[in-house]
Amino acid sequence: MSMKERIQEKFRTLYGRDGDVFASAGRINLIGEHTDYNGGYVFPGAIDKGIMAEIALNGTEKVRAFSLDYDEYVEFGLQEEDKPEQAWARYIFGVCRETIKRGGKVAGFDTVFAGDVPLGAGLSSSAALESTFAFAINELNANGIDKFELAKIGQSTEHNYCGVKCGIMDQFASCFGKAGCLIRLNCKTLEYKYFPFNPEAAGYKLVLLDSCVKHELASSAYNKRRASCENAAAAIRKNHPDVEFLSDAKRVWLEEVRTEIPEEDFLRAEYVIGEVQRVLDVCDALERGDYETAGEMMYQTHFGMSRLYEVSCEELDFLNKLARKMDVSGSRVMGGGFGGCTINLVKKELYQPFVDAAVEQFTEKFGHAPKVYDVVISDGARKLD
Repeated sequence: MSMKERIQEKFRTLYGRDGDVFASAGRINLIGEHTDYNGGYVFPGAIDKGIMAEIALNGTEKVRAFSLDYDEYVEFGLQEEDKPEQAWARYIFGVCRETIKRGGKVAGFDTVFAGDVPLGAGLSSSAALESTFAFAINELNANGIDKFELAKIGQSTEHNYCGVKCGIMDQFASCFGKAGCLIRLNCKTLEYKYFPFNPEAAGYKLVLLDSCVKHELASSAYNKRRASCENAAAAIRKNHPDVEFLSDAKRVWLEEVRTEIPEEDFLRAEYVIGEVQRVLDVCDALERGDYETAGEMMYQTHFGMSRLYEVSCEELDFLNKLARKMDVSGSRVMGGGFGGCTINLVKKELYQPFVDAAVEQFTEKFGHAPKVYDVVISDGARKLD
């Protein structure tokens, strides 16, 4: 039974009728890591794994929600004091509240939802959940809120109801995703542009190898790196007043302040300035259909994240080196680092040998197998027929 059929069957059992089905997607980011809070570019796309929900208005002031994955039912009102206990329900509650704060109407509804985004793999299942409900609530109440605001509703939900101070990329990709395209988003101006990305047609596959490790330190290390970037930008700004973020700086300007900032700050800034340029180079390459150059840039990003930004780990470096050894076109750590996945651009004929070797050699070295996720770039938030 498909996920959609399981959702519909449960909905009928619980509520005795049918509703409308909505979906949204998890996301990958091909390149552009740790650039978002530095005012640079990110380059995400929605994937063929996400969250699906059946929803129908119920004529009350209450939300009645059932999570198939948690096998759990919850009811809550729509006022601030009605915040539910369950972490998963807070995402739905937060989306309702953030819609109301923006002047949108939210009538009570019944829902059953499920997902096939692998949890903990850095594919942003929470953004997919927020985008599904933001999109559905907007449609069912005819609020006419635009997609950008729907993405911001998801981001504000994370900030205000789930305790995560995330950037806009994940929700943006979930709302704006389009099959066969990646989206270059300027995190400073929020301007965006679609670029063609269809590796299958060019003889490649995109595969994630999940190390299944998450090292501690991630949040404190993240804050430290953010501070390093701000410090470097402030030093450059003294000579070049127009530099608001590191993304505005040229590499030579960083060199000018090398003796004025700690070596660690210099290395962090060197990575970010290089990464901003790499995103642009990858976009140019994809417009020419040049996947090999795009892949080479991914390797450069991994080197930068591992040696300059120091957010990789032994497991991810191992997978990246194996990819290079096996002539995989591109490979890098995806996401914030300290564990999680590598994202790999692999020629179709190398795909199976690479995956087999990765599973065997990684298991031998680390005592557990990596998980393998094939991803296809797909549409974002939408209503299903």
